[in-house]
Amino acid sequence: MTTLSVSDIRRAVEAVAPETCRLLCNLIQCPSVSGQEQAAVDCAFARFQQVADVERVPLSNSLREDEDYSDPVEGIEYEDRSNLCVHLPGTGGGRSLLFNTHLDVVPASQGQEHAFEPRVEDGRVYGRGACDAKGQAVTIYAALAAAKRLGLKLRGDVRAHLVVEEEVGGNGTLAMIRRGVRADGCIVMEPTEQRILSSVRGAVWFRLTCAGRPGHSGRAGDTVSALKMAIHSIEILEQYHDQLLAASRGFPLFDPYPNPMPITFGKLAAGDWPATAPSRAVVEGVLGLLPNKTRHDVMREMRQALIDGGDPWLRDHFVLEFMYRHDAHVLDPCHPLVQRLAACCRDLGAPGDISAMTASCDSWFYNNQLQIPSAVFGPGSLRFAHTNEEQISLAEINEAAAILVRFLVDWCDSPPERG
Repeated sequence: MTTLSVSDIRRAVEAVAPETCRLLCNLIQCPSVSGQEQAAVDCAFARFQQVADVERVPLSNSLREDEDYSDPVEGIEYEDRSNLCVHLPGTGGGRSLLFNTHLDVVPASQGQEHAFEPRVEDGRVYGRGACDAKGQAVTIYAALAAAKRLGLKLRGDVRAHLVVEEEVGGNGTLAMIRRGVRADGCIVMEPTEQRILSSVRGAVWFRLTCAGRPGHSGRAGDTVSALKMAIHSIEILEQYHDQLLAASRGFPLFDPYPNPMPITFGKLAAGDWPATAPSRAVVEGVLGLLPNKTRHDVMREMRQALIDGGDPWLRDHFVLEFMYRHDAHVLDPCHPLVQRLAACCRDLGAPGDISAMTASCDSWFYNNQLQIPSAVFGPGSLRFAHTNEEQISLAEINEAAAILVRFLVDWCDSPPERG
């Protein structure tokens, strides 16, 4: 097995740090909202080519036919778009490792006037995607660049999936897993403050359309307000959430959180005139779920809650659709992937804490559907993601990259487990 000192690793990471910072700023300059990621993909392709083999993986509109396809954004086309697969071939006989992170971002937040103009201040990079998740992509780059600088010849293969459309349900990762990739372990890079998240909640995004009987305010007895039906539906779904939360206790990594699987109502649209009962109201939101329920359980129970809890009009006048459907992912904290990553964190002076993620991400695709043991890890904090002050510390990127170099040697130079 290769022997490296912590100081060797840190020096290699620091040597590539200026390139890492430039790459992050270049990626932030690409306004890669979902469906418009190609400039960021091209930027990453050019830089990652310098440290590993890189393949463009074309996307196709046939992805829409997959049962796990998510569609909260209408009209997205896939032809002439691609993911990236980065590959560092091993010499043979070691464990393989897969990284995943995403190059798409959410739109600029309210008050974020220069979201795609990166600025570097006091060792921090600001801009949309700084931590979620372009900072994660450059952390992978820094780890691979440092490994190359150190002349590492790892026994196990290393791959990285740099994908599109994570923010709208994970369609980029879905396309990658349908190719049938295999690995002995997977690290999904998200801003975790360098905690190792071995359990990740699931989620469903929903669109509830309520129909009413429109009419003038002077004939209230003849009208049914779709808006009032929507408000009533929100109350029913909040009651269902409370019941689901109470039934979802008993998972040690999730239990410390008061509400690890919240329900959020993000959009409500109804009506076109103050004095008219509207004929249609649309509510959109997201509901989290823990491992005691599958996405299919929750979708069925939400629909039944509206039937059982609604008045006679509502029961027959709503449509509930689901645009994003993720199961929870759970990996035993004692699994070697988790324990070895935690040990590498401690070697580099980080706590190596193991916890749960109270948001959803693409890890369930690998862990649940491909049975690749998976954990979530990365620099930066989720509290800055999707905000008008999104940022990440360059020192944290360097520290996380050093941890990953240490882990690459530990993991990839060990023989795979048998059986």
